[in-house]
Amino acid sequence: MTQFRTVLSIVAVSGLAACANMGAPLAAPYSQTNLPDAVKVPAGHNVAMETSAAGDILYECRVNKDAAGQFAWAFVGPDAGLRNRAGKVVGKYYGPPATWESVDGSKITGPQLAVAANGTGNIPMQLVKTNPAMGSGAMQGVTYIQRVKTQGGVAPADICGATNLGQKQIVKYQADYIFWRAV
Repeated sequence: MTQFRTVLSIVAVSGLAACANMGAPLAAPYSQTNLPDAVKVPAGHNVAMETSAAGDILYECRVNKDAAGQFAWAFVGPDAGLRNRAGKVVGKYYGPPATWESVDGSKITGPQLAVAANGTGNIPMQLVKTNPAMGSGAMQGVTYIQRVKTQGGVAPADICGATNLGQKQIVKYQADYIFWRAV
């Protein structure tokens, strides 16, 4: 009898848990509706993977190549983990060159096509056209990457000058990276 009650209790709890999830909203498919046109992926592509990244961007104080006798913080490269919407680690983002690598070893690089401002203190949103994937796996067939929902990551506010030339600083940032494939 005790075993029967235990089994019955387990069935009841499982049923309640299933009911608790009924009516819960499903995650909406990713939409480009509110993005600036410059960073929208062209028609004919579907989302292959949505990820969130949190990590670091390395900057270095260098001579400003566009202004003689001046100095500026130069972007050196990122170092961030990529997680899917369920929070599972699915890859990493690093550089230079900017590289998105899946846990399965496949990876992609590509040139930046466009950026769009995303508020003070945040690196811009970005659109990247990818090169063919290296290795087989999740990155195969990815044609575009969008960086959206950026937070932080801008160059340090500290002065960059002759006295700290070559100094490096790490800045924290977060962003979503959306990977697209041709239909």
